Parts: sequence; C-alpha cells; structure tokens
Amino acid sequence: MAGSFIFSLDFELHWGAVEKGDLSKTEAYFTNTRASIPRVLELFQEKGIRATWATVGMLFASNRKQLEAYLPKVRPCYECAAELNYYSLFDDDKIGPDEVSDPFHFAASLVKKILDTPGQDLGTHTFTHYYCNEPGQTIEQFEADLEAAQNIAKNLYDCSLHSLVFPRNQFNAAYAEAAHRAGIKVVRTNPAVWFWQRPVPMGSLFRAMDTLFPISSKLTFKKLELTNDGVLLLPASRFYRPYKPKEKVIRSLRLKRIKSEMLYAAKNNQYYHLWRHPHNFGYAVEENMAELTEILDYFEELKARYEFQSHHMLDMWEKAQEQTKSN
Repeated sequence: MAGSFIFSLDFELHWGAVEKGDLSKTEAYFTNTRASIPRVLELFQEKGIRATWATVGMLFASNRKQLEAYLPKVRPCYECAAELNYYSLFDDDKIGPDEVSDPFHFAASLVKKILDTPGQDLGTHTFTHYYCNEPGQTIEQFEADLEAAQNIAKNLYDCSLHSLVFPRNQFNAAYAEAAHRAGIKVVRTNPAVWFWQRPVPMGSLFRAMDTLFPISSKLTFKKLELTNDGVLLLPASRFYRPYKPKEKVIRSLRLKRIKSEMLYAAKNNQYYHLWRHPHNFGYAVEENMAELTEILDYFEELKARYEFQSHHMLDMWEKAQEQTKSN
C-alpha cells in the first residue's frame, strides 16, 4: 500500500487570536489571509491535494444575527475568563453586523469556497476556538460547543463535520470520546515525540530546532490507531512554519527537512501529516505561496516515483476502517 501525504489547516482568523492583542494592529494580516485562501484552494485543486480545513464554527455565519442564533447556552467557565472568554466581544459590541463590514469574525463566503473545491474536507476547530485543557471549563461545556458547531454546519450548509482539531493543540483523550458522541470520526493528535507529548523546559525551542535538524524520532507513521469508540487518533507530523523575511537564511533548511520526511514516507509506504494555519500566509504572502508550491511540486515528483497519495483527515479514517476489517 502506497504512502500518504496528509494536509490539515486550522482556519480561525481573529477567533484564534482574541487574547493576543488589538485587532486594529492585525487587520492587514487577516485581510491578506482571506485573500490567500482562494489561491491556496486553486493550488490544491491544480496539484490534486486533498486537505482538511478545521474551521472555527463562528466563521460559518454571514452576519451577527445569524451567529447569535447558534451561540450555545452552556458556555466555558475558564478560570482566566477575562482573557479567554470570547463571548465578551459580543458584550463589548466588537462584532460587526456582517461579513462585509467585519471580515475578521465572519467567513461564510470562504467556507462555501472550501465546500465547492473538490477534495476538501470541512472539519471543525470547535465552535468558539474552545480550549480543552484550560482550568475551569468542563466536558459538558465542550459538548455544548461542538453541538453548536454541528448545528450551524447542518443548518447553513447541509453538511456534517467529522474531523476535529483541538485549538492550540490542547489534545484531551476524554474530550475525544465526547467528540465521537457529536459525530466526530477523526481527531488530530500531537506529534509522537517527547517534546510534543508533555510539557518540558524549553519545549518551544526543541520544536523550533527540530524543524531544522533531526533531533526527534521519525515523524512519519504507519499504524492508524482507533479508539474503542471507533475514532481515529491521527498524529500530526510537522507544523509547517510560515516564511519570515528575517529567517531567510534558515528557510532552505526547513524546506529540506520537510522534503526529507516526505521522501521517507513515500519510499517506505508511511504517512506524513503536515499542518498549518491559513493565517500563516498573512505576512509575506507571495513568499509563502512560493514555498507551498515548491512543497506540492515535490509531492507530485514523489507521486510519480513512488505512487505517493494525497489524503485529508477523513480519508484516513476510512483507511483505518479498511485496515480494521482486513485484520
């Protein structure tokens, strides 16, 4: 069986950065992000790339009235509520009336483009960019959040969401089980390496270094792990970091690292799961698009040489079902 190149994106716009600073300072960043998404979708279609777009449910709405109709009655009680309570944007009247006037909190037109592009899997990044490991919140609040995500997807787009990515990679095994009850079939987990699996001193430094040099074990994988409920826990392999002008010198090392992992997966019939955010294209758009094109051109080479295949997260759940039946 041939290896697979898996691609997933965490689509959140300002809902993934509410507590990080003043929106007025990043409007150009998110405007560029929105403009880049149709280009990425066109490139995926050109190169035959199947990808999962794990999307914050609030982005599904086209206007505030529509969004407010889906807000869950049970809301997260984070201990640091002032920082992480995104509902405060409604209370403080920081949400605009519609996507035209507020393209940072509504993205119905882009959600439709994803659905209209062949080979794309519309998944969920929870309804409110929900933090599953933060003190104070409960599994019941998480379930209400996911229910809201499924409701808005079903009622506005007539679709169900089967792929889940936990915001900020706050993977929680108990919450993965709860997600199954909400219709989720596949959950992205963190890379199977020590500085991703548990908090360690200078963990972010180790993760950054590993994008340049192989300090971790192989991040490709072969086994597809289903829980007792039949949910696929699908590991991520590599966060595809954005191009930054000040890091021009190390750019080639990062690309070489990704390509070497792709080659290993292709030659050894293994799986390689690359992920990033659409907003990672927000700065240096042309350079980031050029890098992505280079990676996907290399995928085409590997496809021709080793029959390397492109799959999104839900495809891998189907593969896992097939493997289970054959064993």
